Amino acid sequence: MTRPIVQWILAAVLTTGAAVYQRITGPTYPLTVRSSVNGQEHSFRLTRSGETGKDETVMLSTGDERVWGELLWKRFPTSDEWSRVLFKNVGGTLFAELPTQPPAGKLAYRIVLHDTLGTKELPMHGPVVMRFKGAVPMTILIVHVMVMFAAMFFSTKTALLAFGNGKHLMEWTLVTTGLLFVGGLILGPIVQKFAFGAFWTGWPFGHDLTDNKTLIAFIAWATSLLSFRRATHHSRWVIGAAVVTLIVFLIPHSLLGSEFDYNAMQSR
Repeated sequence: MTRPIVQWILAAVLTTGAAVYQRITGPTYPLTVRSSVNGQEHSFRLTRSGETGKDETVMLSTGDERVWGELLWKRFPTSDEWSRVLFKNVGGTLFAELPTQPPAGKLAYRIVLHDTLGTKELPMHGPVVMRFKGAVPMTILIVHVMVMFAAMFFSTKTALLAFGNGKHLMEWTLVTTGLLFVGGLILGPIVQKFAFGAFWTGWPFGHDLTDNKTLIAFIAWATSLLSFRRATHHSRWVIGAAVVTLIVFLIPHSLLGSEFDYNAMQSR
């Protein structure tokens, strides 16, 4: 199809693009909102992820010491009444704290700003939902991310190879399958355990989309690997597995993730 160097470059570009897209579209990525404060346009980044054991700071920088505000929050999803905390204005920057929650616990919050021109609520479309997670050892997290990134890279490179002469295709397929197994089905559950208290919350035990999509990608590659023994047209199986993996990587990270049930007092 193309020269090897072009395949490497294409694989790197597609992998990086998919990884960035997955990250920034996820429900725990900071939400950017814009608002006019005393006639000046401002952009604020609202946190949607916190670490259990630490209160999470909500910060709004306006550069205006005349502005004050209120932070309203409640546990999510519950029928709790809204709790109210006043922001502190320090040199034009507003600070307020959201209380820590158990792993997978969520808070809904909204902000009411008061300036010399009136009152406004942020965000305008409804409250922000943020999720807390336990601390994950940095070494484990870095290795997990690197292996999953490598799995996506090898998936793309193997598919490009399948379009060409297919030389050493089985070896590349084996490496891709192995990376998905190690990164997604071994390191992934370890990270999940540290962050949310359970090794696996996907099928058949739950609906965690991150776990489920990882399992689907692994099954696709395991099937393509078996095709070298039991079927013809191996390239088609490999390309199909790569397409499934690309779709999986384009699904926003943490979508339909673990959630703490405040009624049962356990995560699910």
